[in-house]
Amino acid sequence: MNVENAKTQMLKGVLEYCMLSIIQKRDVYASEILDEFNEAELEVVEGTIYPILTRLKNSGHLTYYWQESNAGPPRKYFQITELGKAFYAELDKTWKEIENSIKKII
Repeated sequence: MNVENAKTQMLKGVLEYCMLSIIQKRDVYASEILDEFNEAELEVVEGTIYPILTRLKNSGHLTYYWQESNAGPPRKYFQITELGKAFYAELDKTWKEIENSIKKII
């Protein structure tokens, strides 16, 4: 079994939760999400987050707006909706339950 594949699958399972965790704190644009992942030493590339952001937007969990930037073209800022906040709360509850269960095992 390839450990890199296993690590990738584990990360995929929590990316939505992590992204919503970042966005529920403040409105952000995609590069800021990547920066937070990098600071947390999570290996996530730009091509991974855009499909998730689109899926979350299409499901009503996120919305976005454009804002002018001093350093280039306008930026698309994502913000969490009320539906997204409820979804995040459920994911957060589930994460804590899973984390507690795993701690008991390992």
